Amino acid sequence: MRPSMRNGTMSKSIKAQNKERLYLFDTTLRDGAQTTGVDFSVEDKRLIATLLDELGIDYIEGGYPGANPTDTAFFGDRPKLAHAKFTAFGMTKRAGRSASNDPGLAATLDADTDAVCLVAKSSSFQVAVALGISEEENLEGIAESVKAVAARGREPMIDCEHFFDGYKLNRDYALACVHAALDNGARWAVLCDTNGGTLPDEVERIVGEVIASGVPGEKLGIHAHNDTENAVANSLAAIRAGVRQVQGTLNGLGERCGNANIVSIVPTLLLKPLYADRFEIGVTHERLKSLVHVSRTLDEILNRAPNRYAPYVGESAFASKAGIHVSAILKDPTTYEHVPPESVGNKRRIAVSDQAGKSNILARLEEAGIAVDPQDRRISRLLDEVKEREFLGYSYDGAEASFELLARRILGTVPEFFDVESFRVLVERRYNAIGDLVTVSEATVKVVVDGEKFISVGEGNGPVNALDQALRKDLGKYSPYIEDLSLADFKVRILTSGTEAVTRVMIESMDRAGERWFTVGVSPNIVDASFQALTDSITYKLLRDNAPVPATHTRKEKAGA
Repeated sequence: MRPSMRNGTMSKSIKAQNKERLYLFDTTLRDGAQTTGVDFSVEDKRLIATLLDELGIDYIEGGYPGANPTDTAFFGDRPKLAHAKFTAFGMTKRAGRSASNDPGLAATLDADTDAVCLVAKSSSFQVAVALGISEEENLEGIAESVKAVAARGREPMIDCEHFFDGYKLNRDYALACVHAALDNGARWAVLCDTNGGTLPDEVERIVGEVIASGVPGEKLGIHAHNDTENAVANSLAAIRAGVRQVQGTLNGLGERCGNANIVSIVPTLLLKPLYADRFEIGVTHERLKSLVHVSRTLDEILNRAPNRYAPYVGESAFASKAGIHVSAILKDPTTYEHVPPESVGNKRRIAVSDQAGKSNILARLEEAGIAVDPQDRRISRLLDEVKEREFLGYSYDGAEASFELLARRILGTVPEFFDVESFRVLVERRYNAIGDLVTVSEATVKVVVDGEKFISVGEGNGPVNALDQALRKDLGKYSPYIEDLSLADFKVRILTSGTEAVTRVMIESMDRAGERWFTVGVSPNIVDASFQALTDSITYKLLRDNAPVPATHTRKEKAGA
């Protein structure tokens, strides 16, 4: 086992006092709020700020005081932070006004914060075209604004907007903007790749040249956008070249293609020897274990499903599918895991598919808490069943709940909580009472629970929604167990072409506790496929919540009841 990759112990061989301090600056509450479809409430901001502070982030940028009612309210009652410096964002003073006579700057300075980050153009082209002022006026605005922040007892810093493009266009002027900030008292001058078009080799070279020109790296930061999918790589390149502050957002939120993902940057700095041996950050190994929680809490706030394939924190980040891979992982996890999943609060997942071997099945059963003898002949039967079903179109590598139910049925350890005798769906397009043309779906479901028949009718905005409403309306004694069950996502994939195409439906369900699970159904009929996934979802919920086993739970017994 390679200790440097598994637990970061190699970094402990160098005393902490010999390491350079690297500062983490989060801009989720401002840059992240510029993401299309994202609209944080004041309470959302408070929760996110608390999570970032508990993680160990050094600076939390709260937004732009005075720019909108939400930010104004948020800064009006600042969050209680134990570690991070609460930071306000703003703009340098306008040309033709003094720093004391600029309402925008005044609102930023009046906010109760520890630090102030002001944005300033550092490209001569942007100064001329976007601001319409002289280069000298822009430099004066930077200098006076920094002095005004320092005079209020706040830590000043300047985001040098369009720095890398500006440097390539007019090196001397871009550097003059950096000096205007630092020479007048700024703690940080942050080099921004504002349009996200600069590549890692360029970032590393330019930052190196800036430092070689006499600018101290311990006063430089990096702010990267992700338009070429290089924001994290650009941030790491800048760190290697000498910057000592790195900015990013949770889950890479941000306008256009997003910002550098601080969820990927932090564990890389803490777990990879190239950085861990050299730098100290505010996030400890113990705090790092909350990373998955922080990332997914943000997704919950945004009411969106987490990215299964996100590095470090995604559900598939440490998932293996091919049987030969699983065998290797069980012998030595470092074969396919670059860091221990537990180090970031994640866990290993052994996916089951038509590529699976016996080791996949055994590992997945163990993960599900199903004790079984490895020599049990039913394991081979389960493996054959999985491969046969995936040939027909099922996908169990993404539907763990359906796999667990399939396994338990073959092993004889899951009861039939209810039996669906029949279901029917009607779709009607008609004019409603006020003359609007509407499409209404109505579903009828007949189920048997402990010999008692229940007939329920549900309406919905589509056949699947109507079926879901009808199926869950009355399951007798099991109804209380599914009151908090809801559908989080619904995906359909057409597997074959033609009018009799086979359809695969994947349903993501969730409950009030925030637990999520995936089920799958396959059929030439999309409604039938959906119903399979729905019934699996409810059965899994009942099984997981230890619902009582029915007195009779086989189809034969029910039929004779």
